[in-house]
Amino acid sequence: MNRVYVCNCFGVTEAQVKQHAADGACTPRQIASASKAGTDCGSCVRSIQALLGRGTCPRRELADQGQPVLTGVDAGLDTALDEAA
Repeated sequence: MNRVYVCNCFGVTEAQVKQHAADGACTPRQIASASKAGTDCGSCVRSIQALLGRGTCPRRELADQGQPVLTGVDAGLDTALDEAA
C-alpha cells in the first residue's frame, strides 16, 4: 500500500485528512484538532488547505451568507485557549 504523507511530523496521511474532512472537519484548524496535522512545523497547512478545497462546508456556507459561524465547539476551543494563556 502506497501512503502519501501530508504531515511528516505526526505521520498523517492524505487518506486520513480526507476521512476527517468526510467526517465534518472543513478547516485546517479542525483537521489539526482531529489529527495534530499542521500543529508542529506548519509546512503541511497548505497541503491540507488544498485537500479541503472549496467543497461543501456548512460553516463556510454560513460565512458566505454573512451569518455567524462560531459553534459551541469553536467557542469551547477558544475558551480553553484563553484559559491556557
